[in-house]
Amino acid sequence: MPRGRILSERAEFLLLSFLTGLGSGLAAVLLEKTISLIQSFVFPIVNKGGFSFIALVFPALGMLVSMLLIRYVIKDDIGHGVTKVLQAISRNESRIKPHNTWSSMLTSAVTIGFGGSVGAEAPIVYTGAAIGSNIGRLFRLPYRGITILVGCGAAGAIAGIFKAPLAGILFTMEILLFNMSMSSMMPLLISTLTATVVSYVFTGTGTPFSCTIAPFSMGNMPYYIVLGGVCGIFSLYFTRFTLFLEDRFAKIGGSWVKWAVCSAGLGLCILLFPPLFGEGYNFLGSLLNGASWNFDGESPLSFMLHTSWGVPLFVLMVLLVKVVSMTLTNSGGGVGGTFGPTLFTGALAGFIVSRSIGLLGVPLPEQNFVLVGMAGLMAGVMQAPMTAIFLIAEITGGYDLLLPLILCAAVSFGVTRLREKYSIYSKRLAQKGELLTHDSDQAVMSLLDPSALVSDKYPRIGVEQTLADILPIIASSTVAVFPVLDSDSKLAGILEMDDLRKYILGAGDPGAIPVRTLMHAPRATVMQGEPVESVMRKFDGTESWRLPVLNASGTYVGFISRSRILDAYRRELRRISSED
Repeated sequence: MPRGRILSERAEFLLLSFLTGLGSGLAAVLLEKTISLIQSFVFPIVNKGGFSFIALVFPALGMLVSMLLIRYVIKDDIGHGVTKVLQAISRNESRIKPHNTWSSMLTSAVTIGFGGSVGAEAPIVYTGAAIGSNIGRLFRLPYRGITILVGCGAAGAIAGIFKAPLAGILFTMEILLFNMSMSSMMPLLISTLTATVVSYVFTGTGTPFSCTIAPFSMGNMPYYIVLGGVCGIFSLYFTRFTLFLEDRFAKIGGSWVKWAVCSAGLGLCILLFPPLFGEGYNFLGSLLNGASWNFDGESPLSFMLHTSWGVPLFVLMVLLVKVVSMTLTNSGGGVGGTFGPTLFTGALAGFIVSRSIGLLGVPLPEQNFVLVGMAGLMAGVMQAPMTAIFLIAEITGGYDLLLPLILCAAVSFGVTRLREKYSIYSKRLAQKGELLTHDSDQAVMSLLDPSALVSDKYPRIGVEQTLADILPIIASSTVAVFPVLDSDSKLAGILEMDDLRKYILGAGDPGAIPVRTLMHAPRATVMQGEPVESVMRKFDGTESWRLPVLNASGTYVGFISRSRILDAYRRELRRISSED
């Protein structure tokens, strides 16, 4: 230990992980309390029995306030919290802006408190990750140290809001931080334990979702397999339809027009299906405890609940429309995540399967299937089966159903992976080549900046020149390849020294040999900004050592070489592997 230093570097880092867990735990409690405070004013007005027009106005008001805060106060894009954390780790050296330590909390509290049909979990993950990132930057930690604290903050946020320390760790390991070493486990343990204790102190030791479950029966295992398959199908629907709707709503011009359209759409969804008001956890609680419910006078579709098959059909419609209401909320200016809606729709899937099978003559414990369905959909949508299994067990106390939880999550995950490689959080980043993955080489490659690897040291040759014109250029250069450009600086071809030697040493007149007869087309070209992983595939496919780089208009920019990429890869690998 250096002279004058009270704690070792390792001890200091563990202290920082404690502070990160403390901050993320307090943030989770604050968000939960703020949402409850707003709902304590809103819900009594809405829940007066029968249809209430104000129930359609409140969500629009929450979206409007959130939109105005983002537009005039925050002035930054803060949506899609977990995706933003992944992007920060992959492309921004785990640096998250200071305002994210409060901005996601504030806007999501307003959105959800006023009835927005989204969840609070993704915003609090973003908040916890931002706390970890900014603590790491404050103490001038290297990339690896900041990244671990980002994971600590995210894990602490999950642990704090759900009182689920194990799920917090698994969430970070499965979704956020890949290829973690065992030395990273202790900081995560400290953060999640600290955040959980903070949550216990301020909110009590009870589980977030109380439930009444029946004893586990091995005879029901085939039906849990069926539930897993159904959850896998619904997971594909959830992921793909959400992204599809986001793309469509993004094309609506103007923030005010988008807010008006999305507010009207969300109001219609809530009018038809009252459980879509807010997070839906009240309705979820009813399903978990087998409580009766009806929406007479609240929904024009309430008549469906008075027929046996109408009940699962109504719940199926709620499940399908939940994706629409969630996307409308986020697209219309609100801030919230898909984490909560995933739990909600999973519970609905479990109810639909159990009630339908029961109507066919095989009575099943519906509360058990509701609980297990939550894990099934989470495993598929988030592509995180271990997180799903232990989170549901922790937040409901349903450890007696651990075997069906594992079975359903595994089946759902397997069905989803047959058709969808990426989770709802990572798919857009993967499409842009900005995602860290469990593949170590690909993970390091995604951290490299492709623009920094392009070299413009290669002398440019005009396509109208002759061999005599370029001999002085060749004589004064040490490179082995030359770009041949037309009058618009577009790449016409390339010249390689191996092709030129026989002409240079030949007896013919160099002035009579035009460059265009000597050049040849490159084996492949690279677009400016193209991900390094894609570039390496082109190198492997063409067996080249250098490839020309073009911008979007086709203008020549420079060359990128395999050796420069490998050198940069080795430097990056040493940097992220170094201990704090």
